[in-house]
Amino acid sequence: MAQRYVRVRTAKGQTYYGLLQLSRGVQVLDAPPWLHGQPTDLQLEPDTYQILAPCAPSKIIAVGKNYASHAAEMGTDVPKQPLLFLKPPTSVTAAGTEIHYPPQSQRVDYEGELALIIGDRVYCCTPEEAQTKIWGYTIANDVTARDLQKQDLQWTRAKGFDTFCPLGPWIVRELSPAARLQTFLNDDPQPVQSALINQMVFAPDFLVSYISQVMTLLPGDVVLTGTPQGIGPMKVGDRVRIEIEGIGHMENTIVSRPTPAAP
Repeated sequence: MAQRYVRVRTAKGQTYYGLLQLSRGVQVLDAPPWLHGQPTDLQLEPDTYQILAPCAPSKIIAVGKNYASHAAEMGTDVPKQPLLFLKPPTSVTAAGTEIHYPPQSQRVDYEGELALIIGDRVYCCTPEEAQTKIWGYTIANDVTARDLQKQDLQWTRAKGFDTFCPLGPWIVRELSPAARLQTFLNDDPQPVQSALINQMVFAPDFLVSYISQVMTLLPGDVVLTGTPQGIGPMKVGDRVRIEIEGIGHMENTIVSRPTPAAP
């Protein structure tokens, strides 16, 4: 099994990066792994920690309509160049947590995606150089308030709510180009999305190179590579599970957004 790099929080509130063991224990690293974190003597026993999103990015750069089938279901052509947008770091949440359905929206959709983890500072690199800047891979859900996306004609609000970027549960270093991405709702054994990641219009190395011509990417930043055909709505009480061969699966439950506590 490929090594699985996690980010966890202990009951005392300490946050660590580490290697997940087959026993579900965690061998703690002394720094994020892409910053050359090395194993320490500290071992966390199972059930003594909470898994967090596997990184804390300065930014999340997402790519729209990067599968021809998804562009077609949206009624548009495939973009001639990658279609970029940003999700705020505050949208990140972990595997196993709740996605908050905001009261502003009447339709919130799942979008299962492969996420790239950047391992080094990247600026104006070539696709060949970009291959060395992608440190690893994880699973993402680019949750989208579809009605607000259509209403606003730009995507910041629709994709920027807190909890609208589940990531996890861990990072792997290598992934087959023929890995399959699938999304499932509740207990239905039939996936609502199913595609090979090599069916992307723009490959990961091209995306990282293209983005680096626009903005500097920093270690721990995340690139969402687009979702395939089959997007659809979620309702309160639903569970959404996204699987990518070679990584594993990530599951989240949809709940109404909690009322903020009084000051």
